Amino acid sequence: MVMNTVYATSEPTRAEVDALQGATLIEFGAPWCGYCAGAQPLIAAAFEGHDSVRHLKIEDGKGRPLGRSFGVKLWPTLVLLRGGHEVARLVRPADVQSIRQALDQLQAG
Repeated sequence: MVMNTVYATSEPTRAEVDALQGATLIEFGAPWCGYCAGAQPLIAAAFEGHDSVRHLKIEDGKGRPLGRSFGVKLWPTLVLLRGGHEVARLVRPADVQSIRQALDQLQAG
């Protein structure tokens, strides 16, 4: 799978996310968020070699139930799931290595 570069404006339900099989990274943020824009090169670099990880890039904000169901408070928040269960979370990641380690952990399980 490939890293998504555009935030989806429609989001899956929490039940749909919980039913996902395999490795998934959900990236919560917004296209106008400076922190989110700054993290994009880091996320892209970390994704190299992690082609089996599904990437859902979800536009978050007020009234968006998926982000609230995960307790997202700051952007970007990366939630890593295996079989619909959270195995790691990164809030405002500042380096490629921390993202890569989380992806490695996700794929190892």
